[in-house]
Amino acid sequence: MFKTSPLVSTALALAFSCGLGTAAAQNGKESVKVTPLGGIAGEFCPQDRALVFEDPNGTRILYDPGRTVAGANDPRLGKIDIVLVTHLHGDHVGNAHNKAPNSGSCAQPDVSVSALPATSAVAIAVAKKAKIVSGSEMPAFFAAKLRANGGDPANAVLARFGGSVTVGGVRIATVTALHSNGVDPDYIGGELGKAMKEAGIAGDAGPATGYVLTFSNGLVTYLSGDTGILADHERVVRDHYHAKLAVMNMGDGFTTGPAEAAYVINDLVKPASVILSHANEVGTVGGKVRPGSKTEAFLKASKVPAYVPLSDRTLEFDAGGLCTAGCS
Repeated sequence: MFKTSPLVSTALALAFSCGLGTAAAQNGKESVKVTPLGGIAGEFCPQDRALVFEDPNGTRILYDPGRTVAGANDPRLGKIDIVLVTHLHGDHVGNAHNKAPNSGSCAQPDVSVSALPATSAVAIAVAKKAKIVSGSEMPAFFAAKLRANGGDPANAVLARFGGSVTVGGVRIATVTALHSNGVDPDYIGGELGKAMKEAGIAGDAGPATGYVLTFSNGLVTYLSGDTGILADHERVVRDHYHAKLAVMNMGDGFTTGPAEAAYVINDLVKPASVILSHANEVGTVGGKVRPGSKTEAFLKASKVPAYVPLSDRTLEFDAGGLCTAGCS
């Protein structure tokens, strides 16, 4: 019989243990953490868009920083490897931001700090030495902004419709969003920006986008950005990518309303779980869903477990899209 020395046995045991660790990650036993960075801790407020996704391997993705991330020095950010932007409207890319976390109130947040003309997304990417991943014609815009603000224009990374990039072990694919994507003249400035503003026109950065993220534990997550109802929700997001977790806008007026968003989730994407986004209202008071709100309407209509993104409260999801921590 072949016998191993204690040293070899220890090495084999360590290797076996590491193998099990890898297998555990691949089998979805490690969770993806999702932390909302909203305007008021413990609440879901009108301007809330930003989410931080943390892969089990440590990669951290800031999704649509918007106006509630208090600039690049927001202490809640920590390490950021990727800034993911769906479109260039100020409430997503960040044309202004809070003075500090919890500035103002849920109904009337203090977003008095201008981020123009750089945008919060660019300022954060420069400070964190992060990559900005975007689709459509947005990477050229971000490359120019990075260059103008002391960053590396090569950190503007393209993932156009039907393609994908893998950054930090997370695969990022771009999918369709039915929404506008004008470049505010204030981002351009100078005489050109002034003339555009006077004419009432915006620049063109191509169509708005959504994304599908595939994390290292196997979790596939759909990020809607701002969108209306699309056949792609069924044929691409569900049938091709098999998304198990969705982040769905439901604010109405500018995007899908609660009924339309619930239809997308219940009948088209059919994920295991959904996180609400972009309610454009005071969704909670004291951490409880406000009666009569659009937030309440969506929760009642959703046939899958739906989670309100209370600011600073981390949710965790397994490979199958099921919430494993922070779910209440």
